[in-house]
Amino acid sequence: MSDTSLLMAVLDSLPEPILVADTDHIIRYMNRAAIAHYKGGETLLGQSLLDCHNPRSQEIILRVLEELRSGTEEQFIYENDRYRVYMRAVRSADGRLLGYYERYERRTSP
Repeated sequence: MSDTSLLMAVLDSLPEPILVADTDHIIRYMNRAAIAHYKGGETLLGQSLLDCHNPRSQEIILRVLEELRSGTEEQFIYENDRYRVYMRAVRSADGRLLGYYERYERRTSP
């Protein structure tokens, strides 16, 4: 098994959606949970993440990307009754921003 196959298997085992986009907002990877979670599923691969969001959400994504470019590692995006959602930087070994992913944090009941 290659390192890439192993990493994909680990990400696919997670119950929360993982969607990775590059700095041009092109969706490069979705784990199984993300494919099931997002309308359009696997057909979103290679598409712009911005096209999947309304204008207000697009503004937030663009603003947060600039914060990630400036060195921020993670930024809270929104929450609902089930999840808190964050945008998290994906960086190369030398610190260059390669893209970002949406990280879901399951909320616990009070």
